[in-house]
Amino acid sequence: MILKDLSDAELITRARQGQHQAMGILYDRYGSFVYHLALRILNNVEEAEDMTQDIFSQLINKAYNQDRGSLRAFLTVLTRSRSIDRLRKLNAQNKNIQYIFETKPVYTSAQEVANTDERQRVRQALDQLPATHRQVLELAYYSGLSQSEIAANLDTPLGTIKSRARNGLIQLKRLLADLRE
Repeated sequence: MILKDLSDAELITRARQGQHQAMGILYDRYGSFVYHLALRILNNVEEAEDMTQDIFSQLINKAYNQDRGSLRAFLTVLTRSRSIDRLRKLNAQNKNIQYIFETKPVYTSAQEVANTDERQRVRQALDQLPATHRQVLELAYYSGLSQSEIAANLDTPLGTIKSRARNGLIQLKRLLADLRE
């Protein structure tokens, strides 16, 4: 029998047995659906891509029971609940970061006062970055977290954190080019 002709339940069973082609077929069937649902909830391409990856990696471990409904219905509920959880977590983290940056600093030396304009420029440049890039840079440089700690805190793959940090720094370099002169 050809794998693509198997039912969803049979493909999941085979995927759990280590047949990677079975997971590929499931992804071909439902990947676009999961991605677009996550995108609609999260309103962020990178987060939706990460969520799609997470959903399919969890599919093997979650107890899907075909007697309780279709795989599409199961993926809908799983994607919706995980996306809403991620959105809540991101909103809470953004509020914490916003609070940190809204507090006024206490200047202890003339040098710190002289650097105020540069700090404001950096803050303005950070505000121009996409929220995901800004969040990673703020956690790294203002909270002193490592990229591994950021990945754990944001429940995001380490590779994604590294990419966001690199892209954010490249954009900051461009936005602050006149400060380097």
